[in-house]
Amino acid sequence: MTRAADEASARLCHVEVELLSHGEPSARDRVDVAVLFADHHLGLVRLALLMVGDLSTAEDVVQDAFARTHAGRRRLRDPDRALAYVRSAVLNGCRSVLRRRSVAFRRPLPYEAPIWSAESAAMLSEDRREVLLALSGLPRRQREAIVLRYYFDLSHQEIAAAMGVGDSSVRSAITRGLAALGRQLGEDT
Repeated sequence: MTRAADEASARLCHVEVELLSHGEPSARDRVDVAVLFADHHLGLVRLALLMVGDLSTAEDVVQDAFARTHAGRRRLRDPDRALAYVRSAVLNGCRSVLRRRSVAFRRPLPYEAPIWSAESAAMLSEDRREVLLALSGLPRRQREAIVLRYYFDLSHQEIAAAMGVGDSSVRSAITRGLAALGRQLGEDT
């Protein structure tokens, strides 16, 4: 190694020691955002797509959530809580998008189901298309609760944490949403 490389390495070691001495999390405690992204990106894009109905917006929301997570990764010491944090950030981002849409037009916009390509539509069964269309007609909170429960198999406690509401609100939203889905699907068949 050259002398300059040795000096740069020594400065880097000094910075690392200084960071660790100031209470920064150790490498084993830090959340690996790249691994979190690789493991959960697609599922979170699906969640956002079901919420906002637009693939490019859904991808933007998820990208913003991961960017915020990456920026604050030193504060996230528990890898088990990191996914819950990103999921909550995605839901909050979806809410912001929907709120901006309604403010921009001075009236609440109905949720529009995604426009499926011919290939995607052919791959979906008729029953699944009917369920997705009926799901798109639910109020936001009911849609969030049902998507998190039945598409992502989260517990009521995990859903409550992601949505920022109480456990009883989650149960109520799921019950009402399922009843509304039953009425909509019952009328169509």
